[in-house]
Amino acid sequence: MELSATTRARFDREVAKYPADQKVSAVMACLAIVQQEQGHVTQAAEAAIAAYLDMPAIAVHEVTTFYNMYNQQPVGRFKLNVCTNLPCALRDGDAALDHVCKRLGVEPYGTTKDGVFTVQPSECLGACADAPVMLVNDRQMLSFMNAQRLDELLDTLRAAAQGSALGVAQ
Repeated sequence: MELSATTRARFDREVAKYPADQKVSAVMACLAIVQQEQGHVTQAAEAAIAAYLDMPAIAVHEVTTFYNMYNQQPVGRFKLNVCTNLPCALRDGDAALDHVCKRLGVEPYGTTKDGVFTVQPSECLGACADAPVMLVNDRQMLSFMNAQRLDELLDTLRAAAQGSALGVAQ
């Protein structure tokens, strides 16, 4: 994969934040840039990042696969990570995941046929007191996600997706 000039410039800005001999520290930022631009991180993108940062491709792959915020395959417009770690599980995190999957007609890690939603179980999101919690598109944390709140969220996101498909400003 060839990095575009725009992508290289963005990588350059991230690498500049670190001492010259520690540019590999920018690996997570570079992965986030690629994902933002392409929607997911391919092995070719990992190899390009590795070459840019002068590090082994396997080291980049290890970072990609360790963190669930990096998508290794295409995901829906809305990626829903539902925490199923022990504190959330004790407060119905597994039930929340099951509810979302049944409502959308997908298995965990599945994407709806229309490409709007991808549902994933998640490890701890760091808000145990607010369990069950979920993360939307790796950015928005939502707490106390009971069935009613989950249904409201899914309806809101579905309406947003349909609005943008119709060209309605958001």
